[in-house]
Amino acid sequence: MLPTDIILRPAVPGDETLVAHYVRALADYEKLLDRAVATDEHFRCALFDTPARLSALIVERADAPIGFALWYYNFSTFTGTPGLYLEDIFVEETARNLGIGREIFRYLARVAVAAGCTKMNWAVLNWNAPSIAFYRGLGAQGMDDWTTQHLDGDALAKLAG
Repeated sequence: MLPTDIILRPAVPGDETLVAHYVRALADYEKLLDRAVATDEHFRCALFDTPARLSALIVERADAPIGFALWYYNFSTFTGTPGLYLEDIFVEETARNLGIGREIFRYLARVAVAAGCTKMNWAVLNWNAPSIAFYRGLGAQGMDDWTTQHLDGDALAKLAG
């Protein structure tokens, strides 16, 4: 059972600094900190400009932040329905194993269902066995028959060229 002093709330203007902090904390955990170059302003625009491109959830315990999640909507052309894509999730190490991760996923599942989504997707690094085991415990299935592709930087500019 989740401790009673933990709350999950939607991000509000002013939380962009906290979001940027947690994105960098996740990047550090994933050994990708050098790639985390987004600024508070990037997150302010993505979260709070019109149209919003991103949604965020802040997790607090005793009024102190301890985690977050970022997501956006995608669309399945096969089913003709929207999906929720979880871009980032992070819980402070000192707050792990309290049921917070499961509660974040429960919250996002409710958001997805309320928005008419028929799926939730996210990515996990292959070496991250604890997270993969956690996701399997939620009932998630790996999509081993699909390989994520990535195009950025010079290659993206050249193609756009």
